[in-house]
Amino acid sequence: MASRKHKKAQRYEKQKAKKHRAQHVGGPGKPDYQRGNVKGEVKNWKRPVDSGVIRQAKEKSIKEIESMSGFTGPAIETAKKYGIKLFQRGKKL
Repeated sequence: MASRKHKKAQRYEKQKAKKHRAQHVGGPGKPDYQRGNVKGEVKNWKRPVDSGVIRQAKEKSIKEIESMSGFTGPAIETAKKYGIKLFQRGKKL
């Protein structure tokens, strides 16, 4: 049975997928949502997303990352380099 924390995170992923007009996919090793050929990740973390996460997303062909708590400076620069769109609480950076 899924924990309360996991259910809350999954609900947040589904909400963000809907906001991006995409289908929620989820699951280990899969993107959180997909809209056509565009794959997206949702990070419901208390800390900002770092550049390591951006590099991992690039390897998985993720084109969008939505973060509740934002991104570090190096993460923003890395995303620009790889052409990954960043969103913080629904607003594009």
